[in-house]
Amino acid sequence: MGDTSAGLLEVAVLHARDVPGCLEGGADRLSLSVDGRSPDVPTAAAVIRVSDVPVRVMLRLDASYTTNGGDLMRMIGLAREYVALGAEGVSFGFLDADLDVDVETTRALAESLPGVPWTFHRAIDATLDPLRSWGRLSGLPGLTTVASGGSPQGMAQGYDDLLALLDRAPSVARVLMVAGGLRSDQVPWLVRAGVRQFQVDDQVRPTGSERAYVDAGLVRSWRLLLDDVVSRRATGS
Repeated sequence: MGDTSAGLLEVAVLHARDVPGCLEGGADRLSLSVDGRSPDVPTAAAVIRVSDVPVRVMLRLDASYTTNGGDLMRMIGLAREYVALGAEGVSFGFLDADLDVDVETTRALAESLPGVPWTFHRAIDATLDPLRSWGRLSGLPGLTTVASGGSPQGMAQGYDDLLALLDRAPSVARVLMVAGGLRSDQVPWLVRAGVRQFQVDDQVRPTGSERAYVDAGLVRSWRLLLDDVVSRRATGS
């Protein structure tokens, strides 16, 4: 698993028109999905072409967190296309019938993409035993990030649970990327717990609507907040 010592700000995008606001605002990485699923190849190509920061593309074909052999092969093909286009990495994750991490399937996809970094997406929030599920992710090749809002409902319901998890298992902070309705007042406490990766989505769209493009000023406000909080933590001020 990876380690991020400085603050990393990832912005969720839907199409190439979102990219200028992300870049101008100071995003470190982009996460591309459409309705929470894999974008078509032309959309991915357009986003990657206009971005000069890393792009991770979602691998998910439907609303479930399970898959079959045919879907897995299709996702492997899509992933290779995205990487060939210039994607820095991908985002995926699978659960089994017991709502635990499907390590076998997840590993199979990871091993099909040697050298490609990836994010285990918010499927982790749908597991019955988050601490056990985090343990099952340990050692998976290429995993650098686990996106979580602490609850299927996101940070509005999961904030306290996420802090409790970090208290019980501090090593989780090394790869955790907080996602799912993050609020600015939560950032200092999460940084204090060791978290350094954060994702914003609707927070950087005027009125919070997907119909609005990502706004550079809103991204910049999160950039400045994260840099300030991380800097203060590093200096002990």
